Amino acid sequence: MTVGVDPYLPHHGDLTYSVRHYDLEIQYRTASNHLVGRATIEATAHADLTELGLDLAGLTVSKVHVNGTLSRFTHRGPRLTVRPSVSLSAGDSFSVVVDYGGNPRPVPGPWGEAGWEELTDGAIVAAQPQGAPSWFPCNDRPSDKASYAISVTTGSDYRAAANGRLVASRRRASTTTWVYEQDEPMAPYLATVQIGRYAVRDQEASVPIEVLLPARKAGRLDVGFGRQPEMMRIFVDLFGPYPFPLYRVVVTDEDLEIPLEAAGMAIFGANFLSDDWNAERLVAHEMSHQWFGNSVTLATWNDIWLHEGFACYAEWLWSERSGRTPAIDHARKYWKRLSGLPQDLVLADPGASDMFDDRVYKRGALTLQALRSEVGDGLFFAILREWASRHAHGTVSTKDFLDLVAEVTGRDLSALFEAWLFSAPLPPLTDPRP
Repeated sequence: MTVGVDPYLPHHGDLTYSVRHYDLEIQYRTASNHLVGRATIEATAHADLTELGLDLAGLTVSKVHVNGTLSRFTHRGPRLTVRPSVSLSAGDSFSVVVDYGGNPRPVPGPWGEAGWEELTDGAIVAAQPQGAPSWFPCNDRPSDKASYAISVTTGSDYRAAANGRLVASRRRASTTTWVYEQDEPMAPYLATVQIGRYAVRDQEASVPIEVLLPARKAGRLDVGFGRQPEMMRIFVDLFGPYPFPLYRVVVTDEDLEIPLEAAGMAIFGANFLSDDWNAERLVAHEMSHQWFGNSVTLATWNDIWLHEGFACYAEWLWSERSGRTPAIDHARKYWKRLSGLPQDLVLADPGASDMFDDRVYKRGALTLQALRSEVGDGLFFAILREWASRHAHGTVSTKDFLDLVAEVTGRDLSALFEAWLFSAPLPPLTDPRP
């Protein structure tokens, strides 16, 4: 069992196998915050295995089967170690079934808590980066992407939402089971469940957009999210086809400090039902993550700029394309702000403690503006579209991006990237070429 696969999350994930599919069956009682789960995991061994590791935190495992046979296991802290009765050989396909339950709670980390969180009336899952093990056993590394089926049974006065297409809802007396299928591979931290007393509103767009929000607040939908169809049209034009079958937005009945992304979904607090620019830019930010982060996903967390820098720059592109401030003006503003901050962050490897520092977001966006200024709009947007297309539903690194830039432009831009990505001092910001 090989752990320590990511220096930013050294105790998560296992490189000795990969998961192809998760089938998660969840029963949840909102009044007592009690979850009963069964996870069926279809995987492939990459080495000869006498044991394998899964990540599961704060919940109790009752039994584990491997290939249909009851197997021994130990569960210490957030690490579940499974010992199959018959060892596995490299290349073998195998299945693991884990029965578990308890009172789910977020997983603590240097960046705060993440994972399953009980609301006043319902629950949300916001798992980035370490919170997936709060509600299901998984191989918790972003490079291990799999398809999912998620079944959630809860009280019939609630609606449950998860990733992917809703394929069934079955009501039995006081409970309803909601069944979702996510065919496009996603990293474990992007899997989610949202439970609340939600009404559903559809928005007409080239891509289906579904919004879940408290019925009593549905009248404010257009105030905060009315421009989503226009955002979707612009982002499809800039980045290429939307990578999931639909875009689902959940607006909780409580305020949330920041919105939360998931594959094919985004979760906002009621405080985002606002026409304030700061709220609107984050609506754009989360939508753009569907391309940059949720479809094209980093392999290791040191490359977080490939998510947050791109999504931050998408805010500036939305501002520009919607008739507000041009991206270059946003860049000048934030360059000035960053120039007055400590010059000790290396964007391509900011360190675990700083991976969600606002400088990663803004300097990442500035890097893209610097690239755009250097190569011009035609090549720049060709790079973004090819990046989103070539690596759709895959995992990537900074090197992959630099290789693509060199391929598309036919130029050696190593000096530009050395300054912006691999050196700490903030480079000067040049204006776009005419």
